[in-house]
Amino acid sequence: MELKRVVITGAGCLTPLGNDVATFFEALKNGESGAGPITHFDATHFKTQFACELKGYDPLDHFDRKTARKLDPFAQYAMVAARQAVSHAGLDAEGIDLDRVGVIWGSGIGGLFTFQEEVRNYANGDGTPRFNPFFIPKMIGDIAAGQISIEFGFRGPNYGCVSACASATNAVIDAFTTIRMGKADAIVTGGSEAACVEAGIGGFGAMKALSTRNDDPQGASRPFDVTRDGFVLGEGSGAMVLESLEHAQARGANILCEVMGGGASGDAHHLTAPHPEGTGAIRVMRATLEDADMQPDEVDYINVHGTSTPLGDLAEVKAIEEVFGDHAYKLSISSTKSMTGHLLGAAGAVELLACVLSLQEQIIPPTINSSEPDPALNLELDFTFNTAKKREVRAALSNTFGFGGHNACVIIRKF
Repeated sequence: MELKRVVITGAGCLTPLGNDVATFFEALKNGESGAGPITHFDATHFKTQFACELKGYDPLDHFDRKTARKLDPFAQYAMVAARQAVSHAGLDAEGIDLDRVGVIWGSGIGGLFTFQEEVRNYANGDGTPRFNPFFIPKMIGDIAAGQISIEFGFRGPNYGCVSACASATNAVIDAFTTIRMGKADAIVTGGSEAACVEAGIGGFGAMKALSTRNDDPQGASRPFDVTRDGFVLGEGSGAMVLESLEHAQARGANILCEVMGGGASGDAHHLTAPHPEGTGAIRVMRATLEDADMQPDEVDYINVHGTSTPLGDLAEVKAIEEVFGDHAYKLSISSTKSMTGHLLGAAGAVELLACVLSLQEQIIPPTINSSEPDPALNLELDFTFNTAKKREVRAALSNTFGFGGHNACVIIRKF
């Protein structure tokens, strides 16, 4: 079987740094933080009282009131980003075979807001089981893919991916593989998450996974800094249109970049902690390079998982040194989570968009908030601390690692 080349032709996003791709890119280049005090609920009694929330988002700007009430925020975010991506790609339903256009979408948690509210309403009632008939359709993680397909009439492969913080990356890999194998012409893919609610902040806080730097929210996400104390929870979505090269060229689409390969691995080590030597990360990066038929020295930029957790940051850097050897010193590395926070199941999509930026503009977005780099790291590596830098970027690798030991990576190359 002859494998098809796969390209990205459209992109969209809702992020703590901006509600469209252009605004998001500009904020990344400027090293802006999306963190601030929580506004979605009264967080006074929570150990962590800040997050990277969306700004200026009103569902009624995108949906009529009746439709908005039927959609959990995570599905709203998915649909808004997908609309942007489809429009950006110029994917006109009149000119394509809708049976060969699909939707593969990632979310680590799905409708947490809906689940929380329905259980709360039941618990505060008289014990009579009164539940909204839209409770289940709003909550389930696959519903974002279903809603996108219904809106556009895309009748190809359609499902959701769940692998915690690797969810969106796994969705992109599945989309890439499906098109590469000739089973679809185009797929809308990405991920969304809306976990900045009491259950999300409280749950991750109970695990001691979140930063508690309440006096400095914008400086709290500080990957690779010796004073890092946990991640900052974020929300939003990232969407892309992937197409076979021949399909994109036949309709005259603008090609943003080429998807070269993807890989996945399991740590088989711990529920939440990575293997301290980064063994799962080593396997997944090597698998991704092999799938892409690329050598380590062909990669110029890695958008690292880099969550700002004590164990995770160290393990990932060890893995990079092992996989890339001497070329590690020629790589640029950065964690855009220092600006966006951790978007959980949406992280892989938003961070892949950051890689698209690096290819398009030949720029490395920074790792902000580093005032005292951890001496346990190899500080001869280029972590792109605090300021974006211009450089040649031929290919970029996006790393995502999830609770449960789920590891997934994607490589994209300048077209």
